[in-house]
Amino acid sequence: MTALLTISDLSVAFDSDAGAIKAVDHINFDVRRGEVMGLVGESGSGKSVTTLAILRLIHRPGRITSGTIRFDGIDLATLGEDEMRHVRGARIALVSQTPRTALNPVIPVGRQIARLFMLHGGLSRKDAERRTLDMLSMVRIPDPARRARQYAHQLSGGMCQRVMIAMALATSPQLLLADEPTTGLDASIAVRILDLLREMGEQTGAAILFITHDLGVVAEICDRVTVMHAGQVVESAPVRTIFHAPAHPYTRALVRSIPRLDREVAMETIPGSVPSLLAPPPGCRYIDRCPLSIEPCGCARPPFEAIAPDHFLACYGYGADRAAP
Repeated sequence: MTALLTISDLSVAFDSDAGAIKAVDHINFDVRRGEVMGLVGESGSGKSVTTLAILRLIHRPGRITSGTIRFDGIDLATLGEDEMRHVRGARIALVSQTPRTALNPVIPVGRQIARLFMLHGGLSRKDAERRTLDMLSMVRIPDPARRARQYAHQLSGGMCQRVMIAMALATSPQLLLADEPTTGLDASIAVRILDLLREMGEQTGAAILFITHDLGVVAEICDRVTVMHAGQVVESAPVRTIFHAPAHPYTRALVRSIPRLDREVAMETIPGSVPSLLAPPPGCRYIDRCPLSIEPCGCARPPFEAIAPDHFLACYGYGADRAAP
């Protein structure tokens, strides 16, 4: 599969009184057409900031300090705001982790979806309303005509998320950014949302960048996984490789932290904490938490290199310990 989205050497900083916070630091990865790419890491690793950068929604005090974001062969930085507004929402859509607050509270949800058909599809109000009911049915909302007349506060969290997915898919986007879309939902509802996203991606052909801190969710939906730690990408590989042969010590720790019933300790924790992004270590940012650190780790950032077909890693200590997670 060819790349639909390619992020090269991307850095994002936020200015503060204490200095620049390097939230995203020279990251590289791509999302291929029709696939589900997981972007995982602890809170504060830079996942959501990366999403905002893709949408060109980084505002002061934030700024993109380096890199390119190419979408379908176009460098998004070269587009004017009017052109970018057409890409944002029409060709790249976002499913938020807070669907109830993302929806307009004073406009019925059906009208919000219909507006997208009218704005991006040029449909008449009548045709837009008809397509809205079709979309609500497609995301399995029962009694769509009644639900379309309701407001966000009248819907459950899971129902609001389905409305957000309907809105995201209304313009037939090529890329869907799903930022923690199951946060705050009951486990049974979360599973249905994951199944729905996967099914909708397969039906429409849209690629999905799935942002999460939950590797259990990644196992359910993703084809490949990119792992971020403290603003940097440390590993990228097919999902099966990430779970069965993780190479970076941080990725191994994430896999070990998944709750399991077949060992004495059901869930292991990752010791230490994420380093300050105001003054991060000059070398590997995982060095103070890593059991495999060697001398070069503290001096220079490890290069992000291929260690196997479709498996990329940034780690000087790789090979020092091949123990299973």
